[in-house]
Amino acid sequence: MFGCRKYINTYIERSLMMDNFLKVQDVLENYKSSVYEKNVERFLSAYAPEIHIYDCWGNWESVGISPWKANVEKWFNGLRADGVSLHVDFNDLVVEENLNLAFVHSAVTFAAHDIELGEKLRQMTNRFTFGLRKVNDSWLITHEHSSLPINLETGKGFLI
Repeated sequence: MFGCRKYINTYIERSLMMDNFLKVQDVLENYKSSVYEKNVERFLSAYAPEIHIYDCWGNWESVGISPWKANVEKWFNGLRADGVSLHVDFNDLVVEENLNLAFVHSAVTFAAHDIELGEKLRQMTNRFTFGLRKVNDSWLITHEHSSLPINLETGKGFLI
């Protein structure tokens, strides 16, 4: 019982801290875990209300948290409908930061796994750039840009 209480207290403390991203790495960990859990509110908690996003899927530009929320809800609902969990990994991660601004770029791999069988169904890697600003001692994403390299012969993006 005491072990269970300790786990619950740790979980509650962690949940309360999720809205306060003290390190840039906390934002990235939140991204990974909230995508895996398909938790829209927690995912969005790392974004500034005035977020500006260039996305290579669906709406290529999104300004403000409301349209971004609609995109994320559609994304997560699609994952639920497909019966998949999405594992996110940041590769070749570069973080540059000063007191109140940070710049992050990375190759981000999204691997879809069948929830029931646990097997990997597919994966793709996108290029991501994040601009972050510290607000009330918490890092928030103010700009996000995802992209794919383009095949000049076909005009289509490479899915790696």
